[in-house]
Amino acid sequence: MARRVVVTGMAAISPLGNDVESTWKAMVEGRSGISRITKFDPSNLPVQIAAEVKGFSAGDFIHKKEIKKMDSFIHYALVGSMTAVQDAGLEIDDVLAPQVGVAIGTGIGGLPAIEDHHKTLLSRGPEKVSPFFIPMVIGNLAGGQVAIFTNAKGPNITPVTACASGAHAIGEALRMIQRGDAEIMITGGTEAAITPLALAGFDNMRAISRRNDSPEEASRPFERDRDGFVLGEGAGVIILEEKERAEKRGARIYAEITGYGATCDAFHLSSPSPNGDGAVRAMRAALKEGSEINSTPVGYINAHGTGTRANDVIETKAIRDAFGVDADTIMISSTKSMTGHLLGAAGGVEAIASILAIRDGVLPPTINHAHPDPECDLDYIPNQAREVKVDAVLSNSFGFGGTNACLLFHRV
Repeated sequence: MARRVVVTGMAAISPLGNDVESTWKAMVEGRSGISRITKFDPSNLPVQIAAEVKGFSAGDFIHKKEIKKMDSFIHYALVGSMTAVQDAGLEIDDVLAPQVGVAIGTGIGGLPAIEDHHKTLLSRGPEKVSPFFIPMVIGNLAGGQVAIFTNAKGPNITPVTACASGAHAIGEALRMIQRGDAEIMITGGTEAAITPLALAGFDNMRAISRRNDSPEEASRPFERDRDGFVLGEGAGVIILEEKERAEKRGARIYAEITGYGATCDAFHLSSPSPNGDGAVRAMRAALKEGSEINSTPVGYINAHGTGTRANDVIETKAIRDAFGVDADTIMISSTKSMTGHLLGAAGGVEAIASILAIRDGVLPPTINHAHPDPECDLDYIPNQAREVKVDAVLSNSFGFGGTNACLLFHRV
């Protein structure tokens, strides 16, 4: 049997709060983090709403001089990672450093810096483009900066798999510890892509909600009147650690990660396969691996649940196919109804929500679920959280390009 892996630290920066507990409290209370955009004037755009991180200060962790060298997605990843390391009670000295790796996914990387520096190039000339521009925008610099600031000298990878990036990062971090490539992994996802260009692009794909007059009600997964996802930002970072090592040092263990499934639809650049085959195979792979460690059945699924027409119906079908007759007894919710869609960060934040559901025996709701879609006919925990003890939770993440990642967590 492969080495077992547990979660010993967590950190969240989200539209609901800049730490784990405030984010979780808002989820349990069913509060929305979606509002009119404040980062720039959106009045000339068809979509004027997003799920922004609010009141975030990178200066509490990073010197002002260094902040200027990084785009926001790096700020979120770095602060999240340093907080998660603290939460795990780790001191990464020179002896431990080669055993600690980093896997931080991002779907887009430094889009705000790309837009800003392109304006500078056109208006002020090439000599005014910052020499730090490239390190600000390329996706792997989130993980690179995390390694520099935490002294993590083990493997360092950056999955870029659209909306599955954070989940793939966690899954591949699991594999690295199972193989013995690392003892500890700092892992999760980060994103900061609320920009005019991103909104225009997603809107022209007919992928995001135009419910500008009621932002808090705009994200409506599995609901009849849904009209697309809401763009969000943030980071979710967890610390994975080899189980015996964590127990030996007396670490607090939140949960065990027992399964990971990764597949591809090989169907379309943005739409999921109509039969949900890729999602089914990913869920089954995670469940099969998990059953070798813990046979406790899944009680809750944190769904991908974007609020797009295609995703919600196909994910419902995929859950039915993966779980068979048990699908009707499993409780499901989409926390994207509150956070919006964090793209590459979604898998990290939703893994944290899944772990906390196990810890607290509370399942967050799918808010804005006023009129159920007849084709989405499972138990989506509508509108109010539910106090139920669950011992196994599945977290789904599916991305453009047909890429799928599913993570399975069990109570320890």
